[in-house]
Order: sequence, then C-alpha cells, then structure tokens
Amino acid sequence: MKVVMGQLNTFVGDIKGNTAKVLQAARDADTDDRVTLLVCPELTLTGYPPEDLLMRDSLQSQIEDALGVLARDLPPHLYVVVGYPRRRDGKLLNAAGVLHGGQVIAEYAKQCLPNYQVFDEKRYFSEGTEPCVVDMA
Repeated sequence: MKVVMGQLNTFVGDIKGNTAKVLQAARDADTDDRVTLLVCPELTLTGYPPEDLLMRDSLQSQIEDALGVLARDLPPHLYVVVGYPRRRDGKLLNAAGVLHGGQVIAEYAKQCLPNYQVFDEKRYFSEGTEPCVVDMA
C-alpha cells in the first residue's frame, strides 16, 4: 500500500476552496496507480483553527455539501481521509471521515483534545469515545 500525506495550505472559513484543494491533491495522488490512501490535515474543510466559525448555524450544511462534492468527485478507488467538524447527538466533534467509492465509509471523532497555550479545543469540541478501523482490502 502506498500512502500520500496531503500537505494542504487551507484557509479558515474557505470550505469550497479547501474542498477544491482536497480534490486537486487526490488528482495528483491518482497519477500514481500504486497510491491507495490520501491523508489530509485535521479540520481540512474548515481550516485550522476554526474557532467561532464553529458556532455558525450554516456550518454543518456547508460541511455536508462539501462531503457530497468530495464523494461525487474523488477517484472512486482512492481512500481519502479528510477532517471536518461534525455535530452528532447534540455534541460538536473534531471528526475525520474516510471517503471511498462515492461515500463516507467511516468516521472518527478525536479523543484527545489539547487545551493549552494556543490550543483551545475543549472550548468547542466534545471528545470522541470510539476507535475507527477501516478495512481497505
């Protein structure tokens, strides 16, 4: 298996632009037929740190739209991990989704949230509780 680490220069709040950067990174990775997995940065879609952007009511619909674009336009054989905020059961989570074959096939919620110096994640996010294992065979 060959893994590509997508070092993307995202911009906070530019969900459409950040989504386009994921698609370009996937197209670049797809030029090598040995690549199985593209891993993108934490909170790829919103940029990091999103801070008070997370409080906007429209954010989750924008994230869903971006995930729909990625599911539709990513190379179907490539596994792509992308980060985004996810509201679930009344909690906001720092999530990483695994996209493959036109859908989100798995989702992980960050469990260890930093809360020191410039990091203030516990102000915004709840901790995840479950591991995430994906079979890419």
